[in-house]
Amino acid sequence: MSGNPDAQQERSSLEYLTGFGNHHASEAVEGALPQGRNSPQKVAHGLYAEKFSGSAFTAPRAANLRSWFYRLRPSVRHGGFRAVEHPTLATGPISAGTTPPDPLRWSPFEVPDEPKDFVDGLYTIAACGDAHAQCGAGIHFYLANRSMTDRFFYNADGELLVVPQSGMLIVHTECGVLEVPPQFVAVIPRGIKFRVELPDGPSRGYVCENYGAPLELPERGPIGSDGLANSRDFQAPVAAFEERSGDFETVCKMDGQMYACHTDHSPLDVVAWHGNLTPYRYDLRLFNVIGSISFDHPDPSIFTVLTSQSDTPGTANVDFVAFAPRWLVMEDTFRPPWFHRNIMSEFMGLITGVYDAKTSGGFVPGGASLHNCMAPHGPDAEAFAKASEADLKPQFLADTMAFMLESRYLMRPTAQAMQAAERQQDYWQVWRGLKKHFQAP
Repeated sequence: MSGNPDAQQERSSLEYLTGFGNHHASEAVEGALPQGRNSPQKVAHGLYAEKFSGSAFTAPRAANLRSWFYRLRPSVRHGGFRAVEHPTLATGPISAGTTPPDPLRWSPFEVPDEPKDFVDGLYTIAACGDAHAQCGAGIHFYLANRSMTDRFFYNADGELLVVPQSGMLIVHTECGVLEVPPQFVAVIPRGIKFRVELPDGPSRGYVCENYGAPLELPERGPIGSDGLANSRDFQAPVAAFEERSGDFETVCKMDGQMYACHTDHSPLDVVAWHGNLTPYRYDLRLFNVIGSISFDHPDPSIFTVLTSQSDTPGTANVDFVAFAPRWLVMEDTFRPPWFHRNIMSEFMGLITGVYDAKTSGGFVPGGASLHNCMAPHGPDAEAFAKASEADLKPQFLADTMAFMLESRYLMRPTAQAMQAAERQQDYWQVWRGLKKHFQAP
């Protein structure tokens, strides 16, 4: 396959390698992948061999993440980096301000009029943990209206979980091309170079910047061998390289600081690759929801798509949870999420539709809420009243897709998020209508 960008995009949009965490092999030019040796003395077609490691060399085989790239030029061939400013992007730990015990909520942020690509349009809402210590996560909106054509980005602080809410993203990576429309998510490993095109025009969504252990599928325990997110539904790109010369900028985020350098070629020049460390995408509508068919509402952990483990078993650095369309059939049960206080901190976003615990408005697609450690929350007064009196027949929740990022760490909001006009100062009012109904016997 040639280096023609149009041909690369057409092939990559039609063919994907399936299976989460599996070893993949892909070549855009026949014979580019070495046979039997990862780094032969001379790579076919005059390519360079380069190893890309996402774990320590000595990590156990099951946790060892690496891929081999066979590229036109090695990554070391770039100019010197210089520090650049990004006024709306922040990294944990967030040192300024304090974290209130109140539940917080934001209306959707509008895509600005001034030109902003995916990187320029990152806007930090909150962060937890410490990127330097490789624990916790940053939580951002992206608000973009310009494609990245000759500009590229990689993040040395963490892997990126990208959740489009409005407008498709076409993510060109070193491993190939991923089309990511709303209701899909994409994960870009720490250190992978990429650029983002906006075929539908302005685009808005969410980004989780995971500083900790790479995201993986959760254990199913008694659920067994199937259900939740199935590994075969995760899709990696096929090899597709850019053979372009010119003036290109590569932006890197490291230790909370943004840097940029210039090269005379596109860094997406990987002709072939093999390994188990690659970008991937997942269609959230394929999530196989497991729920109660007798009584009671199960914990929201039953909706976990991906998890980043911490050093405490069962207590996540960050969980990604999706509330997909599903049947509700429980008997004699309050079906929306119950009122609760949680040691874990919860950030929620809404991709489409209505979330069943917030039916009185305020939580709309593109918006967000943050319920930190031990902040009481649950259904608003209207949702509680409806659910308490509803006829409990089988009900299908259709045309909805919400998600939650849950962490063991306190999520400290940024000063810009706390001061933003989009912050709903009266969010707590949604529970004012919950009155006492107790009657002494």
